[in-house]
Amino acid sequence: MYVRSFQLSDYVPVTELLGTVLSDDCYEQTMLAFGRQLSWDSDLVLVAVEEGEIVGMIIGTIDNNKGYYYRVAVLPEYQRQGIGQSLIHGLKQRFEHRHVTKIMVTADEHNEKVLPLYEKLGYAATDFFRSFQKLSIVAG
Repeated sequence: MYVRSFQLSDYVPVTELLGTVLSDDCYEQTMLAFGRQLSWDSDLVLVAVEEGEIVGMIIGTIDNNKGYYYRVAVLPEYQRQGIGQSLIHGLKQRFEHRHVTKIMVTADEHNEKVLPLYEKLGYAATDFFRSFQKLSIVAG
């Protein structure tokens, strides 16, 4: 498995992955934010590839010089294999390369179940951003 930048040819498999993993409501919110982030800075969208198949993805954004993990998704059959961790680590490197002042985790009702993964990676409750509706990729 390896992590790389999103490419335009990834659009269909990524949207299928999101449709598989996310609830309908979460999917709609995520697709709007995904489109905005792609138009603003596609380098903050990463995919995980296993044997030529996209098995995970993460959307990040930078808002007011802070880096935000917006959404991470991994196909069910590939979960609990370190793919989410690899995606988070890859995006963290990009945030650090851009010298963001702080890295935050967006926390909404749709990603509460992955917050323990972020905690495992060293993020604390103070790093969870619950006013995610204010983010540019969400608010437009």
